Amino acid sequence: MDERHSAHGLVPWHGTTIIGVKREGKTVVAGDGQVSMGNTVMKPNAKKVRRIGKDGSVVAGFAGATADAFTLFERLEKKLEQYSGQLMRAAVELAKDWRTDKYLRNLEALMIVADKDVLLVLTGNGDVLEPEGGIAAIGSGGNYALAAARALSDYESDAEKIARRAMAVAAEVCVFTNDQVTLETV
Repeated sequence: MDERHSAHGLVPWHGTTIIGVKREGKTVVAGDGQVSMGNTVMKPNAKKVRRIGKDGSVVAGFAGATADAFTLFERLEKKLEQYSGQLMRAAVELAKDWRTDKYLRNLEALMIVADKDVLLVLTGNGDVLEPEGGIAAIGSGGNYALAAARALSDYESDAEKIARRAMAVAAEVCVFTNDQVTLETV
């Protein structure tokens, strides 16, 4: 199978960089706005980071298929409601469902979620990862943003400044990432 095509024979949608940075009691989740299909930019200003939960106390960003991510956002919101806003518990329960449910298992997305206490990466493999050093990144430009943020964290303590600069670096290097950043802070 040609690497440029998905299992369904369609050209996959690419392009997302999401970063989460936790520093000094402040957590930022930022994401770029580019959605690409093959070599074409389909949308330059997509919003891949949003507040969720009844009171908006959780911030989530996604990489992967948009419809799949929205399904996961909805499921996570239900879990947050079920577990009284406890993000860690809700994330673990979502990850269990994501891994075992026949429908959810086919969803192609990754998520970074955060509240005032915790920053997590959620995957379809059932992983709930709390990143070392309070920095996590996902998506096509995620490794570039992660490397930049880790380097910056030795010299900068402001989570928003680290996230913005790391996103700028990713946008300069990754063709599937742009500089139209959406950023939410908790």
